[in-house]
Amino acid sequence: QLQLVESGGGLVQPGGSLRLSCAASGFRLDNYGIGWFRQAPGMQRVGVSYISSGSGSGTCADSVKDRCTISRDYARNTASLQMDSLKFEDTAVYYCAADASGWGTMRESEYDLWGKGTQVTVSS
Repeated sequence: QLQLVESGGGLVQPGGSLRLSCAASGFRLDNYGIGWFRQAPGMQRVGVSYISSGSGSGTCADSVKDRCTISRDYARNTASLQMDSLKFEDTAVYYCAADASGWGTMRESEYDLWGKGTQVTVSS
């Protein structure tokens, strides 16, 4: 069974950092684009970051630019999202997704497989 499982969420104070991980099982992430999305309470899900297959660096949304780093670990078959200087408005459920085209994008509709999400709560 093809699966993506996110981990690393939790409660963090404003200004803190979190590293979210996305582990794939049943398939290799190597040729997939990876995206991270988030959905805040009462809001639509939006793109946070994505990285293309074979790329060493990714793209972050303007809302998290300079605070976001996306990466992938081919050996571990995982992808990660590092979020720094967290703000209250970063509170959301964070999802990773895999794009079989390999490109990655901020558009949800381009993704073929989704994880169930991990909760990030920024609170003092």
